[in-house]
Amino acid sequence: MEETYVQSANKTLAQTFLWMFLGLLSTSIVAAYTYYSGAFIEIAGGWVAILIAQVVIAVLMGLCFHKLPASLVTFLFFAYSMLTGATFSIIFVAYDLTTIAYALFATAGLFGTLAFIGYNTKRDLSKFGNVLFAVLIMGLILTIVNLFVGSQPLDIALDWVILLVFAGLTAYDMNKIKMLSESYGINQEKVAIYGAFQLYLDFINLFLRILEIFGNRRD
Repeated sequence: MEETYVQSANKTLAQTFLWMFLGLLSTSIVAAYTYYSGAFIEIAGGWVAILIAQVVIAVLMGLCFHKLPASLVTFLFFAYSMLTGATFSIIFVAYDLTTIAYALFATAGLFGTLAFIGYNTKRDLSKFGNVLFAVLIMGLILTIVNLFVGSQPLDIALDWVILLVFAGLTAYDMNKIKMLSESYGINQEKVAIYGAFQLYLDFINLFLRILEIFGNRRD
């Protein structure tokens, strides 16, 4: 019985990483298509609406995960990943492909290390969640303020702070997903999609900060 349950938990984790990979793949495809087709110019005026839609989806996934059917959770995840792809098309304008590739490989290595730590740690990481989210919200508020202030030192500091926060969140989320996959009475299909969404967000934000800090912009 216990062996069967462990296999079920491992299956959930495997599905989580599969869904995450598919989400990242859809983001990459949409971003490349939007840039190379020139569509990013046409949708530039609608980026605010896209960002609002992403916030709405993130809130729904965070607050209503247990109440939503698995099919809707899946739809929201891929809707978010494709919307992210549309906004990511600007990356191809700002950075060359070599820089993007280096940042992607660095992110993959860092993410894999942090996920491994989060999965294997014996410590309860749940108590760090509120602290990390509080620091993240403060960092995002300061980022918005700095759009008007224009302080480059503050911008660099915020990039590092947010990078460290998402590094912590990667380990935290991996630990949380592991516990959910081992819990009774929870739809494991939804756990896999929800976990993929959380890890997807961590990966994307790690990538953005690494690219911002170390990337070489186009002239």
